Amino acid sequence: MKTVCVYCGSSPGRLADYAQGARALGQALLARGIGLVYGGAGIGLMGMVADSVLAGGGRVVGVIPQALARKEVAHAGLTELIVTASMHERKTRMAELADGFIALPGGIGTFEELFEIWTWAQLGMHAKPVGLLNVAGYYDALITFLNHAAQQQFMQPAQRELLMVASDPAALLERFASHKALVRQRWLAAEQT
Repeated sequence: MKTVCVYCGSSPGRLADYAQGARALGQALLARGIGLVYGGAGIGLMGMVADSVLAGGGRVVGVIPQALARKEVAHAGLTELIVTASMHERKTRMAELADGFIALPGGIGTFEELFEIWTWAQLGMHAKPVGLLNVAGYYDALITFLNHAAQQQFMQPAQRELLMVASDPAALLERFASHKALVRQRWLAAEQT
């Protein structure tokens, strides 16, 4: 694994633990020689995870749409900043550049990015690991709900298992290293024809 895409808030959130979690993830990426791809902002958790990787000499690629470059304050010190024409292009480019995906605490944009990339995994559109870094229990209620959805048979257990969860970044990256993607019969059949 060479690069991980991190989805997270352009806000620091209410708890200092969220900032600590963002920095810890940056340090865990550095420790494994993994580069960062993220949304390109210099503020909030986005800026903190990027700054953590940059401070250790790591590679950071930011991808930001032109319309958000001012609003989210594009980070000026990145290894590379890619400016896109749209959000769709941003998400596609981030997915192309990454070997895995992690969501730190964030808001609606973070949720949307996480659910889209997880959906792509369960559809067989990519075979990359997807995880939640559950800093300070931020995602506890969501995890409970997702388990409920699986119990109510609105998702298969294998689909639910595609979303890895850990509260420690090193543990999550360790799980990423041994990731095996869900392979659906229809995708195998399509490749064989």
